[in-house]
Amino acid sequence: MKKVLFTFLISLFALAVNAQDAAGPVITFAENTYEFGDIHQGDVVEHTFKFTNTGDAPLVVTNVTTTCGCTAPKWPKEPIAPGDEGQILVKFNSRGKRGVQNKPITVYSNAKSTTRISITTNVLVDNN
Repeated sequence: MKKVLFTFLISLFALAVNAQDAAGPVITFAENTYEFGDIHQGDVVEHTFKFTNTGDAPLVVTNVTTTCGCTAPKWPKEPIAPGDEGQILVKFNSRGKRGVQNKPITVYSNAKSTTRISITTNVLVDNN
């Protein structure tokens, strides 16, 4: 009987820990990567990444960073309620770029972990 009670208590503790881990805001993107395909050098392209707060507390996006000045993000500054959606607009300027470009974008928020999304494209150079 003691063994059964001990096993039951351990299971109850594990459930409580897992429930605690799931609490809070969770950022869930509809897509993590967007492919622009071929573009011409000098083109400016943009894409909107949509996300949902699938957690149980308000989500606050505190910062969005990129690896170079050719990629510019815009994100919501107001909290996103549980179940609500938000958007991150990413613009890429291909001036001075050539060939395959993969640009990671890091999303910082009050969720338990940072999230990385990315854009890719192939920049064609006109030979005039």
